[in-house]
Amino acid sequence: MQQSQFGIFLALIGALILTPDSLFMRLSQMDGGAMLAWRATLAGMVFLLIGLNKRRRSIDTSERIFSKSFVALIICQIANTSFFAFAISLAPVAIVLVAVATVPIISVILSALFLGERASLRSWGIILTVMLGIVISVYGDLHDDIDFNVQTVMGALLGLAVAFSLAINFIVVRQDRTVEFELALGIGALIAGLTAFALSSTATNVTLSSTLIISLTGLIILPVSFVMLSRASRYTTASNVSMLMLLETVLGPLWVWMIIDERPSHLTIAGGAIVILAIFYFLLSERKNTTPV
Repeated sequence: MQQSQFGIFLALIGALILTPDSLFMRLSQMDGGAMLAWRATLAGMVFLLIGLNKRRRSIDTSERIFSKSFVALIICQIANTSFFAFAISLAPVAIVLVAVATVPIISVILSALFLGERASLRSWGIILTVMLGIVISVYGDLHDDIDFNVQTVMGALLGLAVAFSLAINFIVVRQDRTVEFELALGIGALIAGLTAFALSSTATNVTLSSTLIISLTGLIILPVSFVMLSRASRYTTASNVSMLMLLETVLGPLWVWMIIDERPSHLTIAGGAIVILAIFYFLLSERKNTTPV
């Protein structure tokens, strides 16, 4: 299998594993503070276990862990997990998703600036098509009574901050191939989760069923998907990884529809179809890559 194709395969599997995340978030019936506390703390523990096990099996365990890249990943993870929860609590979900969906464009710009990787016109076309599909999809969830006030604007800005943190995460892992990103993601997630436990009055007031449901995403979905997505960025560009990650935005509502019977609008379905077709075309076109692993 070729290098870029292998990275795209990892990113695709990671993105597909991530798709039912929003379903379990809904089923848990937790508020933002409790959800952040449980998801981040549980995921952080799994990240640390993966990282420590990987380091134990490494031939050279004397290598210094902490570096600029390592600290940058910790900060990105704290920002990613925290800002998303705050954004959802301030603004409509659809507005936040549009902001987060800018991550491929941000990845392209940052990759060109810091890695010298410039996207082709074809890649730009696919990214913009995916963005159009996301906008159409989430527009179907908007309502006429949405008030574009200060809170909505703040939620959108926090969504952009999430997009930046995700893009920087993938670029750092791609640039520094020695950084132990699993440990960094674990430390960042634990800091965010334990802080939420300390500040949220509802974090410890949850039912057993809610805890079991959120454990599925905290112990399995989040760590497995993000380890695969981060590792994928070592084999393919950050913009490719972040674009495939947007599958969660369009496939997540389908999981909710199938399990909770919450039917998406026609625009949501149409936008999702555009995204899936654009990514399918992207996957087919990437078969022309010739760089071996």
